[in-house]
Amino acid sequence: MFYKDSDIINSIKKGDESALDYLYKKNYKMMVNLVMKNNGTEDEAKDVFQDALIVFWQKTINGELIMTSKISTYLYSICQNLWRKELDRKSKLTNEQAEFGFDEDNTFFANEKIKAIHDCLNQLGDGCKKILSYYYFDDLSMLDIAEKMGFANADTAKTKKYKCKQELDKLIKSKFKASDFLD
Repeated sequence: MFYKDSDIINSIKKGDESALDYLYKKNYKMMVNLVMKNNGTEDEAKDVFQDALIVFWQKTINGELIMTSKISTYLYSICQNLWRKELDRKSKLTNEQAEFGFDEDNTFFANEKIKAIHDCLNQLGDGCKKILSYYYFDDLSMLDIAEKMGFANADTAKTKKYKCKQELDKLIKSKFKASDFLD
């Protein structure tokens, strides 16, 4: 049984996974409520909470953890951030489906459209392919993309992403008619 946050942190540093079990049981309801009150399901909440625990575990083990609040507050903020990113990712996906005329009721055509877009994406240069994949599929921030690609800053990554997206749009328009994407 753990009585203080410092006991939990010390146990994790020693590799004691029972500390994670304790945190999971103690904070589960609060984290599930957070996600479910913000348009999520219980399964999504479980995934987010498990990811948050992994982040907490890794930061503790690596000595990167800086506690300025209770562990429960820290986990809550991690869950909030992870859930916000997930909602942003879902929103981007929905917006792109709308932009390209995807009809959720017609998955065959949606899959064909996705395949066509992927084919065009694969024809782009390596840099553009990476940038767009990082942004749209891996949900990386512009700062993360800048670091991975060796750009000077996030603004450079944003400019490159914009140009690559324009190039992809041009390629798609050169190979397909608008009617190919309309159901």
